[in-house]
Amino acid sequence: MSRDEALAARSGGEILADGLIAQGLDTVYGVPGESFLAVLDAVHARRDRLRFVTCRQEGGAAFMADAHAKLTGRPGVLLVTRGPGACNASIGVHTAFQDSTPMIVLIGQVPRHHREREAFQEVEFRHMFAPMAKWVCEVESAARLPEHLAHACALARSGRPGPVVLSLPEDVLTEAAAVADLPAAPLPRAAPDPTALAELGRLLARAERPVAVIGGPGWSAAAATDIAAFAAAHRVPVLTSLRCQDYIDNDHPCYAGDLGISANRDVVARLRDADLILALGTRLGDMTTQGYSVPTPPRPAQTLVHVYPDAAELGRVYRADLPVVADSALMAAALAALPAAPTPPREAWCQEARAAYERLLAPPPQPGALDMGALMAALRRRLPRDAILTNGAGNYTAWIHKFWQFHAYRSQLAPTSGAMGYGVPATVAAKLAHPDRRVVGFAGDGCFLMNGQEMATIRHLGLDPLLIVVNNGMLGTIRMHQEREYPGRIEATALTNPDFAAMAAAFGFHAERLERTADIDAALDRALAAGGPALVECIVDPEGVTPRTTLTALRAAATAAP
Repeated sequence: MSRDEALAARSGGEILADGLIAQGLDTVYGVPGESFLAVLDAVHARRDRLRFVTCRQEGGAAFMADAHAKLTGRPGVLLVTRGPGACNASIGVHTAFQDSTPMIVLIGQVPRHHREREAFQEVEFRHMFAPMAKWVCEVESAARLPEHLAHACALARSGRPGPVVLSLPEDVLTEAAAVADLPAAPLPRAAPDPTALAELGRLLARAERPVAVIGGPGWSAAAATDIAAFAAAHRVPVLTSLRCQDYIDNDHPCYAGDLGISANRDVVARLRDADLILALGTRLGDMTTQGYSVPTPPRPAQTLVHVYPDAAELGRVYRADLPVVADSALMAAALAALPAAPTPPREAWCQEARAAYERLLAPPPQPGALDMGALMAALRRRLPRDAILTNGAGNYTAWIHKFWQFHAYRSQLAPTSGAMGYGVPATVAAKLAHPDRRVVGFAGDGCFLMNGQEMATIRHLGLDPLLIVVNNGMLGTIRMHQEREYPGRIEATALTNPDFAAMAAAFGFHAERLERTADIDAALDRALAAGGPALVECIVDPEGVTPRTTLTALRAAATAAP
């Protein structure tokens, strides 16, 4: 009798559910669909080991899966139905791709005998997801589910992590097969080459103005500690790439700021003036390099050491003087152990970088009755150091990125893809992964209505995040660009909003409408003591389009330009 013959036959849905458990995955986000009823039935029989989180829209579910992976280090699992479900979910798949987040995307598909007929909701997922997934596979039989799932999980985590898509025909999920589950494969991690480390040591010893830029995949709490030790020993200022500010304690004397969207000029100047850039884990993408301007490709003016876990990314945009294929955490550990050789005097360089960052932490006064800078200060006084902050996209995010200090890895959840609507779903994943930590989700008025319906998921699961909605009655980022490019010619960016506090109250939230700076402390105290989910709607003056400029100033500058 063969090994397979000795196994009990299971449906494809059962094989898939057991396979997820065998891979160490215990949470699935999605919206139920008739194409995968067999999977839902299998989850029902395994509810003590596998949880299905019912979301209200597949885009929100995909963002939850992305946030879950960022928090846990394990692939986020997304389960959606064909056609509309997969299309809705694609925004989160694209986010996982650009954010290098491991994700397993499971899509119910039409039965095999209906393929190529444009059956109800049929989509060719190999074509649809090819540009934004590491691999797209349609499973042809229940017997091959363990093989494909194990490969998907390994591929999603290896090299440059990212999403993997498995298309699951409905009849494959009901088909029976006697097949063994496959355990999770060990993650291959490239250790830095000793020769490259030695060369890096020589480059560091000669550098007068080195800067480290950190971000990307493969990080960990231990890596944050290691990079902090390296920076302190070698007096190297550390900058973080877009929305990776929690990769080092922002109180560290060598932390010098973030290279996010419209990074502060002092931070950009620090990178431009460097004579050595150590890029660790970051791809040096568009936003981090301020539109590929600092440094300039393909050969930067600065000596560039580029460390990345996937060789395919090295040399893709920037030709490094020293390219190193290495896992980010292993490289951080090697840097912490690197002997501190005699170096040029760098104390002043490091202290100036830190002082410039600290000068930027105090926001200027804002127009209008409610000052968001005062609200951020009030939150700092109330939230613990390990509080998790989430946000989507929009000018309101500058309040978090520029004036909040992150201390613990991970405590920042935000999309480097620039996707709106991420903040509210991310609070769900954060509270499920860390129910004992404070979670605060930020959204602009435009951002909030893209996934605000996930308040229903928050209530259904009994979670207690605090949501901050910044309401200025417009799509602030686009309005800002309009004023710069077409001053005074405003089109399509004004918003008519509901009463967000009343909306939240209808979902069973404690809800506050905050209109005056003087009321901030009392409103936050009530929201944080509510004992359940809470939402504070902040009514801010649209004149303060960013923390550091106004609509009037932008229009005047654009009008005066030759």
